[in-house]
Amino acid sequence: MSDKFFFMGRQDARENHIEYGRDVNASRKFGSKKYPLELIVTSEARKQAVEALVVEAQLHAVVKLDGSEDAVESIAELTVLLNKKGTVKVDELPARNEPCNCGSGKKYKKCCG
Repeated sequence: MSDKFFFMGRQDARENHIEYGRDVNASRKFGSKKYPLELIVTSEARKQAVEALVVEAQLHAVVKLDGSEDAVESIAELTVLLNKKGTVKVDELPARNEPCNCGSGKKYKKCCG
């Protein structure tokens, strides 16, 4: 049997309109006035500390105090925003025959280019 593809029936008319991997909420910026972070803490002292972190990072958040015994602190969203890395910018790539930036001693075209 050959490796050719054969038509196995009628294609679905809506198949081209399905978008995979597209985040429909990508325009949301969490921590803004419109979409504040919802954080839960277990003590008043921790609430004040978290509010200080939010103000220092110039974000907006609703910090709720949950004093029950089985309460769990939920500040993962804030942690993610505080630990977010900045964009890495490369000033200029070296020419093909110049030494590579990685420090290997080889020409750029033979190493990383």
